[in-house]
Amino acid sequence: MTPEQVKLVKDSWAKVAPIADTAAELFYGKLFELDPSVKPMFKGDMTEQGRKLMAMLNTAVNSLDNVEAIVPAIQAMGKRHVGYGVKDEHYDTVGEALIWTLGAGLKDDFTDDTKEAWVAVYTLVSTTMKDAASEAA
Repeated sequence: MTPEQVKLVKDSWAKVAPIADTAAELFYGKLFELDPSVKPMFKGDMTEQGRKLMAMLNTAVNSLDNVEAIVPAIQAMGKRHVGYGVKDEHYDTVGEALIWTLGAGLKDDFTDDTKEAWVAVYTLVSTTMKDAASEAA
């Protein structure tokens, strides 16, 4: 990622963070709309699940200047997700739901450059998770 992309992600995240609960609700609504088959993977309190998602995203965004520091945590998360039944194709759907959610929440502030920066972040995280999951399988 370029320094400009890091800045775009951090600046846009600062606008999403105050509405994190709403963003999480939008995200899961879109995810289940895109692929209803993933809904049974979520057995707990969805409000709490949304908070975990937002906390993970917050950590990822705040670590963009030193991604190597969080790679082990991302790998561990990828390995855990194998046990939940997550398959490689689910990552594409999650990415689509995430980008849609950011666009819905940020509206005009979700420029093409900002979208591209978020796609780069998600690609980095999802690829790291998938690679770790395949090693665990």
